Amino acid sequence: MSTKLREDALRYHAEGRPGKIEVIPTKPYSSQHDLSLAYSPGVAEPCLEIEKDEQKAYEYTSKGNLVAVISNGTAVLGLGDIGAVSGKPVMEGKGLLFKIFAGIDVFDIEIDEKDPEKFIEVVKAISPTFGGINLEDIKAPECFEIEERLKNELDIPIMHDDQHGTAIISSAGLLNALELTGKKIEEVRIVVNGAGAAANSCTKLYMALGAKLENIVMLDSRGVISKNRTDLNERKKPFATERNISTLAEAVAGADVFLGLSVADVLTVEMVQSMNENPIVFALANPNPEIAYELAIAARKDIVFATGRSDHPNQINNVLGFPYIFRGALDVRATCINEEMKVAAVRAIADLAKKAVPDVVNAAYNLKRLSFGRDYIIPKPLDNRLLTVVAPAVAKAAIASGVARKPIADWEEYSEILRERMGLDNKMLRRFYDMAKQTPKRVVFSESNHLNMLKAAETCVDEGICYPVLLGNEEKIASIAAENQISLEGVEIVNLRHDREESRRLHYAKLLSEKRSREGYTFQEAAEQMFNRDSFGMMMVESGDADALITGVFGKYLDTINLAKDIIGIREGLNHIGAMHIVNSKRGVLFLADTLFNRHPNSDVLIDIARLANSTVKFFAHDPVIAMLSYSNFGDDKVGSPASVHKVVEALHRDYPDMVVDGEMQVNVALNKDFRDEKFPFTKLKGKNVNTLIFPNLSSANTAYKLLLESGVGDIIGPIQMGLNKPVHILDVGMSVRDIVNMTVIAVIDAIVEENISVNKLKRVE
Repeated sequence: MSTKLREDALRYHAEGRPGKIEVIPTKPYSSQHDLSLAYSPGVAEPCLEIEKDEQKAYEYTSKGNLVAVISNGTAVLGLGDIGAVSGKPVMEGKGLLFKIFAGIDVFDIEIDEKDPEKFIEVVKAISPTFGGINLEDIKAPECFEIEERLKNELDIPIMHDDQHGTAIISSAGLLNALELTGKKIEEVRIVVNGAGAAANSCTKLYMALGAKLENIVMLDSRGVISKNRTDLNERKKPFATERNISTLAEAVAGADVFLGLSVADVLTVEMVQSMNENPIVFALANPNPEIAYELAIAARKDIVFATGRSDHPNQINNVLGFPYIFRGALDVRATCINEEMKVAAVRAIADLAKKAVPDVVNAAYNLKRLSFGRDYIIPKPLDNRLLTVVAPAVAKAAIASGVARKPIADWEEYSEILRERMGLDNKMLRRFYDMAKQTPKRVVFSESNHLNMLKAAETCVDEGICYPVLLGNEEKIASIAAENQISLEGVEIVNLRHDREESRRLHYAKLLSEKRSREGYTFQEAAEQMFNRDSFGMMMVESGDADALITGVFGKYLDTINLAKDIIGIREGLNHIGAMHIVNSKRGVLFLADTLFNRHPNSDVLIDIARLANSTVKFFAHDPVIAMLSYSNFGDDKVGSPASVHKVVEALHRDYPDMVVDGEMQVNVALNKDFRDEKFPFTKLKGKNVNTLIFPNLSSANTAYKLLLESGVGDIIGPIQMGLNKPVHILDVGMSVRDIVNMTVIAVIDAIVEENISVNKLKRVE
């Protein structure tokens, strides 16, 4: 380890509060009444209920979400037997991973006891505290006996992760590697170099998935484990081969799969070259693999290679498994973690690697594009879909195999609970995704040369959100797509400047010039304008050739919005448009306006923004409660912005009495209901939680939403245009792929609503 890394690691663990985990209260404790419920005398009541039925401990205590990470420090990482207390940083680290990836609380427990019998007795004695036990860093062969005994004698999920975690993740990688190379697991020849706990478990799980014992050769530090040897213990004998070989070089010659769970640099280039075509090599020795990545890749162009390291493709990392396996097991109160649950985890992890990778995952690893292939056979640890894929698979397997004490009936609800637990859920946006998928629309992406636009179009096709139409040169778009491994299947490309589009350009020019003929706009001007992507795309929407348009990642929004006003037009009864951002925060959903268009709005503009916000919030299925913001409260300041906003509120109260709106007020007054009601009991907002904030100018609105965005308070969706006749949405420069996809969903919903309005108008006319 480098000196800098050593210093950084020591500083990381020591700075501030020492260690990596803490215990925090989950119930109120500020009053004497709270304390009387938390402890004496109120605590007696749940105690008595649990005495009657021990399963009630899952209702009244943290048992159902609490795992013990237990070790005696006899096999800590690659450090060996360093003692129980020396291994504590590792156990705390395991606890950290449980919490951040699956929301599971952990007590790390270091037991200074090497005798298996005594160790087992200690664990059994403390087991009532926990919903599950993760055994960690216990040397072989003692770890086998300890796990088997505890699984047989306790009725909670127990797993020795050093054995089964590696087995589960490597099995998922193996299934995908075999699929890529066109091989069948029941036919491949497998070499396992290493005969410890992980090797034992990996081999057994490979066999459960279909590998044949006669096709497997295992080696320990003395060579091939064969029938000829007389020094084999009971753990190794089942894997003894009848083949007359003794060395690793002999074993790997002609083999299809090499699994290394041993030491660095034991596999040579010549050995790799002697393997069968399309060799699969998992060199998992930690921290340095059995053969260096660079050597293995240079040795065979057809190799599928994995290590345990994060700096190479295909990291076999246990964190892909144990948090989610325990999550699923805990949530159905499983009595154990059985083979069926492990296999379910294997297949769920393997399947996830074959799905399109979210842009946020690519960004987290500074990768251009991940897709299923030789360099991506296993999901990345930061892929948050693992929680909602693996945990339900494990839970279903527990129920099907009869070890669940609390079956799950509604799996969609369970997935929602998982997302909420980890802060991954935005119910409103998910509802709109579902709506868009039911009625996908034709959406024009005018800036198709932008990489994020192309990726967003591909994602929209994959998720069934819309039928994308890309504007631009087919060859250039295809080149960008090919360079970045983007599929254009299901995507329409319109080269608006090509000769074959001349008739459509002239048709659009005629429509536009007729629409604006009384504004001095000539046919020639309109025809020239149709070579502009945004103009052409907006005319597609205006004429009905498309349902919505997404633009804005390149150009200046003022130029684009002026085009939209000219081509699409502002809704009847309004003179201005606005933009809204939606913040999905811990305190609930907040709607912010105007965040993009109107720099210094006068009274008339602010009135229109408030009206637009009122209808837009209703569009998003919320009852609008609107605060008109300023830096003073209710006439406190008689000049400038406060006075202007004060007059706007008077006009709104007079002309739109049904709107729940008031102000002017400071933002803390708007959001603190109790303080507001006590200090200003006369407002129309009394007793209500404000969910809509109207800012006095663009500077304050834009600053507010970007401050929230960069502070990471929650998901932010927008900018959502308000006030145009048809769905044209202008993005912020530099928006991510997921942001563009979210806005596309909004555009589709906007188009669905617009279509329904048009149908209803037609019915009234008829």
